[in-house]
Amino acid sequence: MAKNDFPKAKSAESYPLGHAKENKDASAYTGFKYPAGGGNDMIARVVTERWGRMLGQTFVVENQSGGGGVIASQTTMRAAPDGYTLMQGYVATHGTNPATRKVPYDPIKDFTPITLVAELPNVLVLNPEFAAKNNINSVNDLIAYAKANPGKVNMASSGNGTSIHMAGELFKSMTKTFMVHLPYKGSPPAVTDLMAGNVDIMFDNLPSSINYIRSGRLKALAVTSAKRSPAFPDLPTIAEAANLPGYEATSWFGVVGPANMPADILNKDSAVLMAAINSPAVKEKYLAMGAQPVGNTPAQFATFIKNEIAKWTKVVKDSGAKVD
Repeated sequence: MAKNDFPKAKSAESYPLGHAKENKDASAYTGFKYPAGGGNDMIARVVTERWGRMLGQTFVVENQSGGGGVIASQTTMRAAPDGYTLMQGYVATHGTNPATRKVPYDPIKDFTPITLVAELPNVLVLNPEFAAKNNINSVNDLIAYAKANPGKVNMASSGNGTSIHMAGELFKSMTKTFMVHLPYKGSPPAVTDLMAGNVDIMFDNLPSSINYIRSGRLKALAVTSAKRSPAFPDLPTIAEAANLPGYEATSWFGVVGPANMPADILNKDSAVLMAAINSPAVKEKYLAMGAQPVGNTPAQFATFIKNEIAKWTKVVKDSGAKVD
């Protein structure tokens, strides 16, 4: 753990945020455990840079990969609730994971919600050579090919139970197709293999694929949100492209700390973080990567997390989607 006059943040699958405390050395913040470069990492680095300026301190972003955020969650929940260890949780740690499998933490009782940072769609992307070889130029083309070739399409994800995985499982369930799921340890290695042609498709977070889509290294067919993304207004939603009403699988990222954080620390972290999220510089960067900045109160974020778990539990039950 780094020791300085001010707390520093680690992050990747989660991102810690903190504040200075008189007469106390600062522990490094615990960040989300994901390989650098994924959507979680990108969202966290933007806001921690601004947040650190406002607090007059430097954040150290630490990536901790493993279990779709499980390792980062365990690190954070075991930390002292003093504001020196925080994490950027997301839809997997506090949504899809608890809804689809047994995890070694309670997403409600073991954490203190601070604020919802941003929401964003996933995007259905294909290896361009795979798409060209099989004449796949639309979502319906993909569905037709998958039905004609069951088990021959490989679907990459950032890990079991993540939003990228569940977006694909929901798609498979609603289209009655069978594609082989290949979980990776984070989005970056999965995207790398997708571009190399080692896997065929992926429902990636938009920020981590956006530049590859623009450069032509990935072929985008649709976004997973209910509405089109301002970053790609001509790209349809999966619901409209394939006539699948009700299909929606978005990602979100928010800051949490260990349970029982003191009110004064929680209120300060929340107020400064919300100001950072709402700053023009952060908003501009988020919108450019296809993310929508949010910023809400701890109570609102707590309600949001409870609703997300209930939502994904119902999705899994109603759709029959499976986690490997």
